[in-house]
Amino acid sequence: MSYWGEFFTIALVHLLAVASPGPDFAVVSRYALSFGRKVGYWVALGIAAGITLHVAYSLIGVAVIIHQNQWVYLTLLMIGALYLGYIGIGAITAKPRTEVAAVAGQVELPKRRKAFTVGFLTNGLNVKATLFFLTLFTTVINPATPFVIKLGYGVYLTIATGVWFVFLTWLLTHPRVFKKIWPYSHWVDRLMGAILILLALSLLWEWLQLVV
Repeated sequence: MSYWGEFFTIALVHLLAVASPGPDFAVVSRYALSFGRKVGYWVALGIAAGITLHVAYSLIGVAVIIHQNQWVYLTLLMIGALYLGYIGIGAITAKPRTEVAAVAGQVELPKRRKAFTVGFLTNGLNVKATLFFLTLFTTVINPATPFVIKLGYGVYLTIATGVWFVFLTWLLTHPRVFKKIWPYSHWVDRLMGAILILLALSLLWEWLQLVV
């Protein structure tokens, strides 16, 4: 049996999902523009690592348990909302920059572990990603598809996500693009912070709707 049709469907759906503005996009943009390319790369790698978490519990069926047990879903929803709100508040309070401080070494850069952790938690606590992978592994992917093939899909999704956000980091920190964006980078920070806060509020609203 050929699984290429299934694979191309997964690749297309994933491309549309990963390219759309969301918490991952906002966090990568913020850290890349605020602290430079290397920090952005580590955030991107953290996001890719977060994908492995979603793939793992989807493969073993935990995603279905999360979806069927409301209290588990509500807990993850609240944690994700609070984390995105925390990141958003930090970004929306960004101050104007008069020079390329990160490049000049005038600001303290986040350590690799912290940048990686920010990316991992942003993706790992994204309940929308949970629902995305639940849908992917229960509707798009045939239940009869062998485990090893599903595992291959998971590897692809992880790598493709990492490549996309590494590319986004590279693009945003390209000298020509960076020089044009840098004077307004605090506004980019604030915009991304506003997006994260709105996403957090939407999750809290969803939480309230389910609780009430």
